[in-house]
Amino acid sequence: MKRDIQIKIVWEFDVNKEMRDELQLLLCECFGEDYPKERIYFKQRPHFRVLAYKGNHLIGHIACDYRTMNLNGHPINALSLIDVCVSAEIRSEGIASQLLSETDKFCQNKDIDFIVLFADNPVVYERNGFKSVQSKCTWLKINDVNLTTKGIGCETINELMVKSVGEKKWEDGELDLLGYLG
Repeated sequence: MKRDIQIKIVWEFDVNKEMRDELQLLLCECFGEDYPKERIYFKQRPHFRVLAYKGNHLIGHIACDYRTMNLNGHPINALSLIDVCVSAEIRSEGIASQLLSETDKFCQNKDIDFIVLFADNPVVYERNGFKSVQSKCTWLKINDVNLTTKGIGCETINELMVKSVGEKKWEDGELDLLGYLG
């Protein structure tokens, strides 16, 4: 039941060894063989994480980066969501929506214009107020195996989804992530 779920916000520098081990298990379970086995991030450490627990068991995760991006020549403040996942044993019980709702609450009354993410499956995000957008993206390419810079990417990414938090309205066009693709 939803009331058995506890949501915690944890700053990245507060992640201890026990949490790290739990995160590694969950991320590898959810993302499979492609996820690095030796770390708890894919390309770059997030600023903080939104975690869902059932009892003492970690069951859900969102990594969050607070970033300035450039949308059509204008700076925007974005909270970029990365590695959104829920343990297979408890999927379809609304945990992802709870995590997204907690992220929404976190953003209120902060200097954040949009929540941004890249989604393989947009259904849960659409139910939570996100919309698919068409913007040509520019980003720093990172080799996730050896953590080196590969160059600059530039293309329209169909998986880009946004949710307005502040007063600004999203306008399709060009989005420079001013960093890596989350």
